[in-house]
Amino acid sequence: MPRLEEDAGRSDILDQFKIRREQVSDHARVYEIQKAAFGQDGEAHLVNTLRERARPFVSLVAVKGDDLVGHVLFSPVTIEETSSSENSKEAPTFAGLAPLAVTPETQSMGAGSALVRAGLQECARIGWQAVFLLGDPAYYSRFGFELAAEHGLRYESEAFDAGFQMIELVPDVLSECRGWVRYHEAFSDL
Repeated sequence: MPRLEEDAGRSDILDQFKIRREQVSDHARVYEIQKAAFGQDGEAHLVNTLRERARPFVSLVAVKGDDLVGHVLFSPVTIEETSSSENSKEAPTFAGLAPLAVTPETQSMGAGSALVRAGLQECARIGWQAVFLLGDPAYYSRFGFELAAEHGLRYESEAFDAGFQMIELVPDVLSECRGWVRYHEAFSDL
């Protein structure tokens, strides 16, 4: 993905982060990053559970110098079609972005943006065709995310419509989809 216009003047800041796949030796530090970013360890436990049970998944880290400062995980989602006679349609080609975490002292420096961009590229590389997330539209719209409810796709209830978003990695792949996006069962423990 090309560098975004908003980031063009910040190349010196963005270039200070190396994005790579998470390694087993990173697990303890990723746990610390998730806990520090969210002020609790629910998301850190979620990451551990998804590593064990979700297939496939994408797990990337941001490195500044020699220190891991950020982490993002993508895992498969399913879509329960409201217009289909089937109860649930397996959708291994769709992913959910969650959680994304950056150490508090490194936030607002571009690590999160770099992780999202690299993660979307990796999702496309492994064949996922769309990505969903629950987050701040002011932040995620810069990557091309749009409100999913406007496309007939929802998460849990209409109460989440203002923050539930999607991006198509393959144009129009969701044009005929309507229904409820379901994350891995591990998310219910949050």
